[in-house]
Amino acid sequence: MPAPSTSTPSTPTSPAPPATPPNPVSLQALMVKKYNGSNLRLGRVIARTDAYTKYFITYSSGSLTISGIMNVPRTPGRHPALVLNHGHIDTAIYTNGRGLMREQDYLARRGYVVLHTDYRNHAQSSKDPNSEVNLRIGYTEDVINAVLALKTSPYVDPQRVGLFGRSMGGGITYNVLVAQPGLVKAAVVYAPVSSDAADNFNRWIRPDTTAAAAILKAHGEPTANPTFWRNMSAVNFFNRITEPVLLQHGLADSTCPVAWSRETLAALKKAGKSASLYTYPGEEHAFAAAWPSSMGRTVTFLKQHGL
Repeated sequence: MPAPSTSTPSTPTSPAPPATPPNPVSLQALMVKKYNGSNLRLGRVIARTDAYTKYFITYSSGSLTISGIMNVPRTPGRHPALVLNHGHIDTAIYTNGRGLMREQDYLARRGYVVLHTDYRNHAQSSKDPNSEVNLRIGYTEDVINAVLALKTSPYVDPQRVGLFGRSMGGGITYNVLVAQPGLVKAAVVYAPVSSDAADNFNRWIRPDTTAAAAILKAHGEPTANPTFWRNMSAVNFFNRITEPVLLQHGLADSTCPVAWSRETLAALKKAGKSASLYTYPGEEHAFAAAWPSSMGRTVTFLKQHGL
């Protein structure tokens, strides 16, 4: 298996806050927003295993209540913790904790408290009627608040919290890192979407003419309103990132082209960030044969960075 490409982190430089309020649908708005991630409530027990207990949970994200699940290891004391950001699943069929099931179990069995957020409009979460037309930017807010809420748990070491995102959740992870540098210690992304919002729009939303028309009416074409699309693209703000990032991508991925991860890695390296990419021959969007080894690499990476 090829060695990873790596880069050495440098001291981050962040632009000064804008003199006028930013467009509320922008990463700049998330940079200056005040967050209220709190009210983490463990509800019913969903399952008990030999290694952990799985709870239904809710927490606050702005004016919304977001649902999810939380796996708590049975070992005593405070634990390192991860917020898991799932990929796109149609909200009409999504159920509580539905994404990243393998990862939820694997990571909890290795001593991590795992909070898998449902995002707004999913499962028992509050509804946001503007989510789709605003390119689901609220999902990023929900993840930031999930981290803040998780840090209040008596089961969690608040200094040892990281992010794990897959597919769309990888893009959300990029957004969190640029919007709130220093919030977590490290981040892992699997088969992520592009860090350029226009790429993702063109690949998945533009073919849905009804959804695309609403978005374009609100925000304009990428060519006609490049400022909006630039300000929704994490790649343009990688200079703000302070955390190490591990990317993992299958070379046979027909959903998210591996070229996107290579381009993201190059942009992270150009910004002087600590980043590495592992690729896996023959692996599609959902890892199969290489999944165990990739997860072992994930845990090694997390432990190397204090998680």
